[in-house]
Amino acid sequence: MRLWHESLIKALPRQQLLGQHRECCALRGKGWGKKHATVNYVFHYSPYRLFLYHKRIMIEMKKREYNIDPSWEDPYYRGKNSEPHDAESFYGMDANRNIDHPIYLEHNNSYLQECIDNLREKGVILSNR
Repeated sequence: MRLWHESLIKALPRQQLLGQHRECCALRGKGWGKKHATVNYVFHYSPYRLFLYHKRIMIEMKKREYNIDPSWEDPYYRGKNSEPHDAESFYGMDANRNIDHPIYLEHNNSYLQECIDNLREKGVILSNR
């Protein structure tokens, strides 16, 4: 799985948007720190950034009237089977909480094209970006 480029979130079809939510939940929980080639860069940053990204996913889900467990809106929440973050481990190097966009520096133009190509290979053509 991957985290889709931020600029694609609003255009993601239902299946990809819901899949992204599940991926964020997994990464925020027991998946935090577990290596996976397409998302390893996430672990170079604080969990706060993943929460910010996930929050964008949840905002889009709400716009589409999908139900979300409100527990995930708590930044420290990590799922039912993981202990919540404490402020120090959560914010880490992002203690000033002033994150520019993109949330992840890896979400550049090259990554955007990679994501568009990946979606196209899955038969997904984004028309309303």
